[in-house]
Amino acid sequence: MAEQLLFLDREAVLASLAHVDVCEEVTQVLRRHAEGRVELPAEGYLPWANGEGAYCRSLAMLGAVEADGGPTLRGMKLINAATSNPSHGRERAAGLIMLFDPDTARPNVLAEAGWLSATRTAAYTMVSLRHLGPEQWDATTFLGCGMLARVHVGLLAAAFPRMTRVHLYDTEPRRAEELAGWIHERHPHFTVRVAPGARSAVAAAQVVVTTTTADRGYLPAAWLAPGTFVAHVSLSDLLPDAFLAAQGVFVDDVDLVADNPRRILGQLMREGRITALSGTLGQVLIGERPPIRPTASHVISNPFGMAVLDVGLLGAVHEAAVRLGLGQKLTLY
Repeated sequence: MAEQLLFLDREAVLASLAHVDVCEEVTQVLRRHAEGRVELPAEGYLPWANGEGAYCRSLAMLGAVEADGGPTLRGMKLINAATSNPSHGRERAAGLIMLFDPDTARPNVLAEAGWLSATRTAAYTMVSLRHLGPEQWDATTFLGCGMLARVHVGLLAAAFPRMTRVHLYDTEPRRAEELAGWIHERHPHFTVRVAPGARSAVAAAQVVVTTTTADRGYLPAAWLAPGTFVAHVSLSDLLPDAFLAAQGVFVDDVDLVADNPRRILGQLMREGRITALSGTLGQVLIGERPPIRPTASHVISNPFGMAVLDVGLLGAVHEAAVRLGLGQKLTLY
């Protein structure tokens, strides 16, 4: 008997995502995580330096999500990155996500991971903003102007129609200008400004999203005005005092963040400098922890990036692809 899997390239992923409420899918998986209805094995991590001396890494992340009224979704994301890729016109990260057949354990769905993973991350930011962001805001700052920022902008336009101003900063001005041009073309109702520096960009908005590849911190608490919400999506932009002075700090999974040696928050937790977090976003969603919105100080959302979110989102994308007749059947043997 021939064994096949369905392959979804980026075009098929994008077409399928247009028929998926990604924020709702992420919300449901976060709820299941808080209820103990997921499995999250430790990630595999392989680092190296390429011929240019640039940092490279491969992440293998497995996860399982209980599905209401159906079989448990099980799968894996393999996402690789090289910090030198953007300088050569390539996206920093790329890879594959797969789902496993519940009976044979064979991979039965394989999808391009770059856009799907970025969409998962951006959807997490949208959900956190809905529950932890400022009561009223109309401007967002992006530090780092690659694909991840672009995906965030697209979801912001749909999720927060009152948000009208976007401020951009990137250590490579060309990337900021390219993103500004893309926003002008795709979302002309946004007013876009490229900031001359990171500090002025942070000061320009109550919502700050870090989508950089920074490996050391540069953003202190003093830059964050009272009432600011920070989606600390990348690894190391915030300095320790930003966490220590925060009104609230929320994560997606406490153990994953604490055990990760590459995240500044994890270092602070292991050193005992932060002994209690405000909770996980999932706990807020199920009413187990109270939401904290920024008022007297700032609030930080610091997700690890759980594989179960990728698995859950691919499950919804797969269903849409089947309905729409998208993707290619690949014969394994």
